[in-house]
Amino acid sequence: MTISVLSVASEAYPLVKTGGLGDVVGALPAALAAHDVNVTTLLPGYPKVMAAVEGAAALHDWPDLIGAPARLLSGTLGGHKLLVLDAPGYFAREGGPYGDGAGRDWDDNWRRFAAFGRAAADIASGAVRGFRFDLLHAHDWQSGMAPAYLRFAPAAARRVRSVMTIHNIAFQGRYDPGIFASLALPDRAFAVDGVEYYGGIGFLKAGLEAADAITTVSPTYAGEILRPDFGMGLEGLIRARAGRVHGIVNGIDPAVWNPATDPALAETYDRTSLPGRAANKRALEAAFALEPDDGPLFCVVSRLTWQKGMDVLADTVDALVAGGGRLALLGSGDAWLEHAFRQAAERHPGRVGVRIGYDEALSHLMQGGADAILIPSRFEPCGLTQLYGLAYGCVPVVARTGGLADTVIHANAAALDARVATGIQFDAVTHESLAYAIALAIQLFAEPDRWASLQRAGMAADFSWDTSGRRYAQLYRELLSA
Repeated sequence: MTISVLSVASEAYPLVKTGGLGDVVGALPAALAAHDVNVTTLLPGYPKVMAAVEGAAALHDWPDLIGAPARLLSGTLGGHKLLVLDAPGYFAREGGPYGDGAGRDWDDNWRRFAAFGRAAADIASGAVRGFRFDLLHAHDWQSGMAPAYLRFAPAAARRVRSVMTIHNIAFQGRYDPGIFASLALPDRAFAVDGVEYYGGIGFLKAGLEAADAITTVSPTYAGEILRPDFGMGLEGLIRARAGRVHGIVNGIDPAVWNPATDPALAETYDRTSLPGRAANKRALEAAFALEPDDGPLFCVVSRLTWQKGMDVLADTVDALVAGGGRLALLGSGDAWLEHAFRQAAERHPGRVGVRIGYDEALSHLMQGGADAILIPSRFEPCGLTQLYGLAYGCVPVVARTGGLADTVIHANAAALDARVATGIQFDAVTHESLAYAIALAIQLFAEPDRWASLQRAGMAADFSWDTSGRRYAQLYRELLSA
């Protein structure tokens, strides 16, 4: 039986992406098609998304969708079905998906994504003529109201099951209780088993409460969020629904992330031709104004935030350079961390290079040219950069948490001897722990056979979407047969 799924998200690569959410949502339709699941993706009508469906006729009109008119348009995303909520009052804005060019969140994000959730519920439940779906799959807080609207205010009587995926529980969409009157929900929805959250409104909480199943993006993270130090206030709800929580590791798209075919590389290669990485190392050095050197080159591709452990890395850069390493960093985030890394580059010209911002092609070259990638996250639901590193022979040096713990095999003596180690893990995100992990990487890099073994083992691992797609398809079928 073919299953029809409406995937509801605020991002999808290549149309809109601020992080791993966009990569995952963009890859899901192809991953699930192989398992007899047809996915239609619903996106907000940001300017870049609207450009992709230019000239499309309206399939449905909402004269008043939580305060503004909206239309439904259709298009394609990677050859798969795409629906776009065209609501200029909400989404026709310069800046990012969630805020202006200065990084300030839009004041009406609650209304923008409530409208998005309501539209998703209308479409999935059959209230929009011409559409019928077996299941709604919502991603993160921006889509969290969709399962809540299905439960409390469906516009059609047909029951549609829903899945809520947590990509990062730290982002929850919490708002003052005063917005409830504008959400077009019945009074009974403002309750502990509804959208109410510590006296206010919680979009992610609403989705977790209403959905038939909850998924997170790694098994370890599924266990971590049961605890107060990782659950961010939602651990009680998640423990109460633990039987419906599933950890499914994200995959990566080999059509996009493949060193044998990647056009962003100076030279392509595979695990049988690792010397080909040398040309990419030279290109990466040039891109970051680093001194050419055959010593270990570390890279970072990350948001510069506390969650990502970037404060600890900033304190450890001097030790990295003193040990013989170099660093190429690409990212943006907290202003004080951006300043700290710029200062590190000034202290170590030719040894530390920093690019503030994001560049998709450059991120590919970094994976293909750097020797190791540093990911000292305090928590990491899944992480994709370590998966890219594994695929490209860029050895991950990671904190032992969430998906990092699930996907990287630590280079202890036994794993090295068995040639199954793929990277380096460390506990406790502290200067001492990170400095030790970096020193271990530098030590292993000085043993070419062992380092090449780490690279080849990582490149041989299968982190494509095939296994993850099968798990999602199995979960969908279990829900529909319950």
